[in-house]
Amino acid sequence: MHPYEKIPLNVAGYVLAAWLIGLHLWMLRKPDESKAFLQKLPRNRALAPWLMGVGMLWFWLLVAPDRLGFLSKLQMDLGEFNRAKNIMRILVPIAAVGMIMHVKEFLAVRAMGLLALMAAAPLLYAAYLEPQASRLLVPLFAYVMIFKGLFWVGMPYLMRDTITWVTQTDRRYRAAAFGGLAYGVAVLVCAIFSWG
Repeated sequence: MHPYEKIPLNVAGYVLAAWLIGLHLWMLRKPDESKAFLQKLPRNRALAPWLMGVGMLWFWLLVAPDRLGFLSKLQMDLGEFNRAKNIMRILVPIAAVGMIMHVKEFLAVRAMGLLALMAAAPLLYAAYLEPQASRLLVPLFAYVMIFKGLFWVGMPYLMRDTITWVTQTDRRYRAAAFGGLAYGVAVLVCAIFSWG
């Protein structure tokens, strides 16, 4: 059984709620600081290599060899593509170094897209076959992450355009922050009272 399959729904809910509530409270409490950070994020060359490194390492752990002990526990069965694991074990680190060294434009956005794609899987596994209808808050968010992640990797300028649009007016920015905060609170309430 893969470790993702062992994640309880309430734990996934607590983590997701903490992320959403923390991020959106920061946006509400420090709007000028958070706007400035978000506007610089798509081309943040200091943060981008770290984000890409974490994303590529996470992906590599899904195809890691058996002899790495604890790290091999994240290894996934790829079905018909299991034979490609040996090649991917070599190509993923090469691709990571190549991306970090040579892709300067929107690397942070591409890295966040990769991380969104990677983070969606544990959320989907946590909600899989759970009886509560409220569990759909988690996979709904995961599918939005997948959708956005694919676009951020392939068309990273869309994140920049979205950030520009949201931060253009205080009203829009506050609406986005309150929306994210409300979603986080809803997830937290369900994690405490329904998913435990």
